[in-house]
Amino acid sequence: MRQLLVYNNDTFAGTLTELIRGGKCRFVYDDGYLASQLPPISFTLPKRAEPYEAERLFPFFTGMLPEGGNRRFVCRYHHLDEEDFFGLLEAMAGADFIGAVNVRKTK
Repeated sequence: MRQLLVYNNDTFAGTLTELIRGGKCRFVYDDGYLASQLPPISFTLPKRAEPYEAERLFPFFTGMLPEGGNRRFVCRYHHLDEEDFFGLLEAMAGADFIGAVNVRKTK
């Protein structure tokens, strides 16, 4: 089980967990973020206390991944399968993503 911390403009927003390698994922908003006036991390993931679950990585997060030659380079560098989207997101953790949302590794 792999896990990443999700931040919105450096404010902890929630936890993204891969429940089954290469498959089922869960995103859960942090209680403090839910209580804040900050917007949801995505229109496709509105703020709510119940966890979101999907059969594979949520499209919002796959949209944060590099494409084409950049994806091939990062995968080759980190010895990842190009279809391991969660692994690729994990490898990119801490990088400067386009937009307000970014991910960080758990300690």
